[in-house]
Amino acid sequence: MSIVSRVTNITLRPKEEWPVIAAETTSTAALFTGFIVPLLLIGPVCSFLSSLIFGQRIPFTGISVRPAAGALLAMLVVSYVLGLVAVAVSAFIVQKLAPTFQSEGDFTQALKLVAYSQAPFWVAGVLNLIPFLGILTVLVALYGLYLAYLGLPVVMKTPPDKVIPYLVVVIVVSVVLWFVVAAISGVIIGATAMVSGTP
Repeated sequence: MSIVSRVTNITLRPKEEWPVIAAETTSTAALFTGFIVPLLLIGPVCSFLSSLIFGQRIPFTGISVRPAAGALLAMLVVSYVLGLVAVAVSAFIVQKLAPTFQSEGDFTQALKLVAYSQAPFWVAGVLNLIPFLGILTVLVALYGLYLAYLGLPVVMKTPPDKVIPYLVVVIVVSVVLWFVVAAISGVIIGATAMVSGTP
């Protein structure tokens, strides 16, 4: 199945798509190379282009800077790599928590849950091209939580009464991971601002 078809189906028809996903035979490598790697690149690339055009705002300061293209490229690579690591760590934690919530599934199944529930959010990264539209990705991220809620009973065979507690723990882990990613990226942006000296 093509990336476009999968993203369309999981976004618009998740209840029908999750059973298809759960039954698919695939590998971790195939999920990364054929789905996660290209989709996760959308947000960093669009942020890179936006920063070239509009400049970059330093988190929590209100200060905008215009880093050099080389520095922005370095930020793109760092945020992308950290994003890939965060996906893998999230899937690892989902897998390890499964027995606690009477669920089943290996790392590949956990990776399916993480990757496909976040797919709409990754595609929405195109909104980062326009600075004030980037905030809309938060709404798409919330929809991703709903997708994970629908996917847990199917992909990880989570009992109905364990879905919400399981999801809450996964949410907390995901928030912490992405906060770490944002914090590290923020440090790089701040360092770039000092190097460029451009307010």
